[in-house]
Amino acid sequence: MELLKRKIDTYLLDWKRNPQKKPLIVKGARQVGKTASVRAFGRANYESVIEINFVLQKKFGAIFDDGYEVDAIVKNISLLEPSWKFIPHKTLLFFDELQKCPDCATSLKSFCQDGRYDIICSGSLMGIYYEEIESNAVGFKEDFVMRSMDFEEFLWAKGYSPEQIEDLYLHMKELRPFSQLELETITNVFLDYMSLGGMPEVVKMYIDNGHYGGTLKLQRQLLKDYEEDITRYAKQTDKAKILAVYSHISTFLAKENKKYQITKIAHGARNREYIGAVEWLKSAGVINVCYCLNNVELPLKGNYDTDIYKIYYHDTGLLIASLDEEAQEDLRANKNFGTYKGAIYENVVGEMLLKSGYEGLYFYKHDNPALEMDFFIRDADSLVPVEVKAKDGATASLNNLIKWGSYPDVRYGIKLGYKNIGWNGQFYTFPYFLAFLLKRFLKERRQNQPL
Repeated sequence: MELLKRKIDTYLLDWKRNPQKKPLIVKGARQVGKTASVRAFGRANYESVIEINFVLQKKFGAIFDDGYEVDAIVKNISLLEPSWKFIPHKTLLFFDELQKCPDCATSLKSFCQDGRYDIICSGSLMGIYYEEIESNAVGFKEDFVMRSMDFEEFLWAKGYSPEQIEDLYLHMKELRPFSQLELETITNVFLDYMSLGGMPEVVKMYIDNGHYGGTLKLQRQLLKDYEEDITRYAKQTDKAKILAVYSHISTFLAKENKKYQITKIAHGARNREYIGAVEWLKSAGVINVCYCLNNVELPLKGNYDTDIYKIYYHDTGLLIASLDEEAQEDLRANKNFGTYKGAIYENVVGEMLLKSGYEGLYFYKHDNPALEMDFFIRDADSLVPVEVKAKDGATASLNNLIKWGSYPDVRYGIKLGYKNIGWNGQFYTFPYFLAFLLKRFLKERRQNQPL
């Protein structure tokens, strides 16, 4: 079966070519394509690939019983599977489902110092042993966070070439509006991406079949799998809280302000009692958390309230799959994504920002004066408000943030919507589907469009 092209493919090749490389841990939510990508990379680039899954092959949990020296570990693996070949500098050891065997993380120091074999570990890291794995391997590993497919990878899957995708960026760079054909065509591809999300198995089914048939059933099964993983991996004392947070995400996204309120999910619940549950889901890659800024100013890190936040699904297709049957029919048949109080657009834009390399998500809401902004990002010296418009309407908050002298770090803004490319002297207007290019655009903006 032909694999979908992923950005991790290039990353893995660069990692292999680095003479100072360390053991690599590929982290992320389940079913985002970690195992398939590493397996394909290994088969294409090594004479020998030793793959051990600590969930399916429990006997290999004992390979560290004689210590963490490389020779002792290789000897024990060979005792269990004598046909496997360990060829120095031509062998990849792929340890999958790392969360089930923290001893493996302890061994990474020895493998790093020994240098004869390349090591890649992978796992869902859904809470259990997460801190232990991180501390055991500190200084002797590198991490790659893998998410579901971003919009660029989806375009690749649809057959669009790198040159065609680069042309999308050139439109941004030159502030050159799209033709009606270009705008409608890419918008329709983007609407498909919103409906399906980026889970590789879902996208592959859609690409192979040429229609949505079967994808919703697959998405809903993934949602059930996440619930089962929470039950399996979370500590007994935390399971109920984690499940409560997870099961109420779409409920709060449907509300006008979309703010997640712990006090509304259980009688007598207090925010501080659930912080661990939110962090657990975030660490597992299952949710994206967007924090409320304390002040509209730089820096972003440390300038937010940990008690005021929005929670988004890590994959917008899974958000849509979590909705009721009637909403499903409306969204899939009529592409009526604006009915859910803008939550679907916010979810997908937040997802695209994180996938493009932003480390966190931030919003702002203040009643006096009335200001509200969906996201904030930054360039080298400016704080940049990003407004996500589900429907065409006024942009009072965006205009005020830029005009008022109270916010000197805000020099310009960005508005995303069903709009063509534009610049009015205060903010850029871009269609939603260009959100995956914003980080690059802001980095190069001074050369693109002097202000």
